[in-house]
Amino acid sequence: MTDRLDPARLDELWDFADAAASADRFRAEIASAPAIAADELRTQLARALGLGGQGDDADALLGSIASDDLVVRARVALERGRRRNSSGHPEQAIPFFEQALELARSAHDDFLAVDALHMLAIADRGGSAQWAARGVALAEASADPRTHRWLIALHNNLGWLHHDAGRYSEALAEFEAADAAAQAHGSEDQQQIAQWSIARALRSLGRRDEARAIQERLLVLRPDDEYVTEELEALKD
Repeated sequence: MTDRLDPARLDELWDFADAAASADRFRAEIASAPAIAADELRTQLARALGLGGQGDDADALLGSIASDDLVVRARVALERGRRRNSSGHPEQAIPFFEQALELARSAHDDFLAVDALHMLAIADRGGSAQWAARGVALAEASADPRTHRWLIALHNNLGWLHHDAGRYSEALAEFEAADAAAQAHGSEDQQQIAQWSIARALRSLGRRDEARAIQERLLVLRPDDEYVTEELEALKD
């Protein structure tokens, strides 16, 4: 549909490091967007407002969006869930993420469906591994290259679930999968974070020389990264 929000344009508008500037761009874009795209953009404006500490305004904006469009409704549910999760009420967020998942699947929108699964893995601690695994399966099966980017976060999250449980070999495998996804679809920062995670798992496995070699390479690229320097300190003989 010609009045649907272009995902590539959405990526251009977002800067998660500067929520206020993102909000300004969304407002400007809404002014000239067709109806459905404008509603999608309003959900992203609400997200930016929430990230900027204007939670009440974000909630009011989400409450004002009335649409029969499945994608718009999925986005509204996602952002309502994110608002509750970020406010310290993950148990209240779970039904919204489940609703977003159902709506996104009905709309055949793989990206939003995996977004919902990713958020369910965060909010529902007891089911995190299962939600994340479902997200990986859907992302891998998707024909949408943009959806494949979710594999970075999903494998990373699964890696830390294993690592926190002391399953270091399984954690390493997930971090390596996150690294492969980052190399294929991610930014330099995501690639370097994936490498750091691999090194951390190697240290837990007692493979200290391999871990040190990775962290030393990262130190050249990230000389001010305290996580790299802390790891190198921990890896001193």
